Amino acid sequence: MSKQHLIELQAVKKIFYTEDLETWALNNIHLTIDAGEYVSISGPSGCGKSTLLSVMGLLNSFTEGKYLLNGTEVSSLQEAEQARVRNQEIGFIFQAFNLIGDMSVFENVELPLTFRKNLSRKERKEMVTEALAQVQMEHRQKHFPAELSGGQQQRVAIARALVGKPKVLLADEPTGNLDSKNAQMVMELLSALHREGSTIVMVTHDPRSAEQAKRQISLFDGKLVDDRIISQPVPVAIEQ
Repeated sequence: MSKQHLIELQAVKKIFYTEDLETWALNNIHLTIDAGEYVSISGPSGCGKSTLLSVMGLLNSFTEGKYLLNGTEVSSLQEAEQARVRNQEIGFIFQAFNLIGDMSVFENVELPLTFRKNLSRKERKEMVTEALAQVQMEHRQKHFPAELSGGQQQRVAIARALVGKPKVLLADEPTGNLDSKNAQMVMELLSALHREGSTIVMVTHDPRSAEQAKRQISLFDGKLVDDRIISQPVPVAIEQ
């Protein structure tokens, strides 16, 4: 019996069509990721890495191929069922934080849970409190995003990604909007979450961030050109 992968992409292609041009954002991607892995995806601008992450996160469709998440071919699901999978099985961390300004830290983190009708208010509160504790931001739960530093906002965004206990965390340039000190703090947090059992797939243009992952994938012109396992991640060395 073959092993079931958490994520499995089979010959995935993503082609953007304009009047006279075909642009191959993803070209015949074969990729498997197992539960508990920490994977970085890197490559030059425009190589398809963010497109690949958005396909994994069901934020973007693809032109050809198959995508299986935890054994289910999610690409063939109806839109409502895909939305349920996104909400319950995938956690997103964005470069721009994407926090809602007129909602408190607590409300921002709670937001994904409000779409789950089977949770009571008490259960939601317990899950939010736990997620904020994981990122050491429980003392700021009544604050608003504008009252936080960039690093603190990204910690809240990570808590929001964690709160629903997803099977995988997808991080798109999670340190892209941060200074070096806050970037290092966020990378240390992601490494800690991985040690606690989180599966993480991170897109990054920063080689120092990519080196934190146990497995490093490189894309070029929409093709997977390198995939290597690193036994010991290199410690972050970022100037303060």
